[in-house]
Amino acid sequence: MCGRYALYGPTSRLRDQFGASIDELPPDLGPRYNAAPMQMLPVICQRPTGERVAHLLRWGLIPSWSKDESIAAKLINARGETLAEKPSFRSAYKARRCIVPASGFYEWKALPDGKHPYYIKAANDALIGFAALWERWTKPDGGALDTFVLITTEANDAMRQLHERMPVILQPADYEPWLAKGTAPELVRQLIVPCPNDGLIMYPVSRAVSNVRNEGAELITPENTRGRRPEQ
Repeated sequence: MCGRYALYGPTSRLRDQFGASIDELPPDLGPRYNAAPMQMLPVICQRPTGERVAHLLRWGLIPSWSKDESIAAKLINARGETLAEKPSFRSAYKARRCIVPASGFYEWKALPDGKHPYYIKAANDALIGFAALWERWTKPDGGALDTFVLITTEANDAMRQLHERMPVILQPADYEPWLAKGTAPELVRQLIVPCPNDGLIMYPVSRAVSNVRNEGAELITPENTRGRRPEQ
C-alpha cells in the first residue's frame, strides 16, 4: 500500500540515477514531502527509441476506456499479482510501464491511540524507483491527460510490522527490463517482488503528514513515539 511519498533534492538526481532527460520538467519544480493522489508528479517513461524522459503525470490511473475521470481516486495502487487480468491495468501492463522516483514513502501503523505514520527510505539514501503503469485518457474536450498507478506486492519481513502490502521497489538493474516494451512477460512478472529487507530503513514521524495540506522537511524528521527509538 502507498498513499503518500516524498521527492526532494536536485532534479538532476533523476538524470543521474535513472538516466532520464529532465528537459520536459518545469524549472521551478520544488521538493515534495507530502506527495498525494490527484497531484502532478515526476514519472520516468521510456520512448520507443529507448530514451528515458521524466514527465509530470497525475497520480491516479484513468483507463483509456473510462467515460470520466472519477475512477482515478480508486486507482492509485494496483496489486501486482493481478495486473495481467484486470481490465483497468492489463493494457498498460503490457506496453506502458514506468518508474516513479521517490526519496521515501509513508505507511501508517495501527497503535492503541490510533494510526501513526512511519517514513521509509532507502538505506543508502538513494532515490527509490517505484514500479508503476501509465495511461493516456482523452478528455471530453479532446485534450489528453496522462496518469499513473503504483504497483504493490506482499510486504517483506521488515515492512510487515506496518502493513501486509508494500510498493514494488525496483533495483537499478531492473530499470531497463521494466521500462522496455519488448521484455518477455515472464521476466516482467519476476520483477514484481518485495525488495530486500536490508534495503530500507523506517522510523516514526509526525502525524502532520496525514493532512495533505501540510508540506515541509519536518514531515520526514524522526519522531520518538511513546519512548520508541526510530527503527532500522
